Amino acid sequence: MSDLLPQELRILVAVAEARGFSAAASALGLTQSAVSHSVRGSEAKLGAVLFDRGRSGASPTPAGERAVGHARRILRLYEVMGAEARGAGRDGGPDTLGGVVRIAAFRSAALHLLPPALERLTARHPGIRPEVRVVREIGAGTAGEVAAGRADLGIATLGGSREAEAQGLLTGLLAREAYHLVHPAGHPDPRSLPLMNCGSYTRAWWRAQDWIPRATVKAEDDAMVLTMVGRGLGMAIMPELSLREATEAVEITGLGPRGPVRQVGYVTTAEAASTLTIRALIRELRSTKG
Repeated sequence: MSDLLPQELRILVAVAEARGFSAAASALGLTQSAVSHSVRGSEAKLGAVLFDRGRSGASPTPAGERAVGHARRILRLYEVMGAEARGAGRDGGPDTLGGVVRIAAFRSAALHLLPPALERLTARHPGIRPEVRVVREIGAGTAGEVAAGRADLGIATLGGSREAEAQGLLTGLLAREAYHLVHPAGHPDPRSLPLMNCGSYTRAWWRAQDWIPRATVKAEDDAMVLTMVGRGLGMAIMPELSLREATEAVEITGLGPRGPVRQVGYVTTAEAASTLTIRALIRELRSTKG
């Protein structure tokens, strides 16, 4: 098997993102035949079919998804290599770090955990430009974004997704946060209310509680859950980060020492973890206190 060239990697990524050979060719300024020839060559080198071709375009096969993820990550490493080399060529000092750092985070982490860390990071390294994408904690989640090469680092609920293990990603703990019972303020019997949410991370704990009803209203957005609880429509069990947006319309009650706790951490690749920018970002995330 021969190694794929950078241009071949770019073509694979373009076809996957454009969902077709013609659109990818247009985006890259190439002919469709050149793109098709390159993809066929890449498939021959890798020994796998990377795209399903059809009238509606081209979609990555499972092998193609994995190959495109690696392609994005390799191309990203080329970018980082250039940025770090240019920085070292100036004077090698810490303030020479620069370029875009791509971060995927679930909503409450993006609102409350990332801002202080990014504020310190960019103050120390003004050349760094953070790009943050909010990703829902369902399916592959933020770990999937890292594995697919769309993010350099993700903030995730550790143990909440198997994507990190499946893709051999690196993880590190940032915080542990307890879950609490949230109910309408002043309600005489909040435990009689319907449950508003059902998170997979605490499902085993919930099953062991005979007082918790089955979730009847499933809302995935934390702000929506808090609003509905505040209007007396139900109760919810939510982690601490999400409760920073709570208003006086709700009351928060602890669940005791045996209540559920989730671990929030970072997810990244081995190659990204060795870069100066990601190492600096992880240091700032670890120094963030609640």
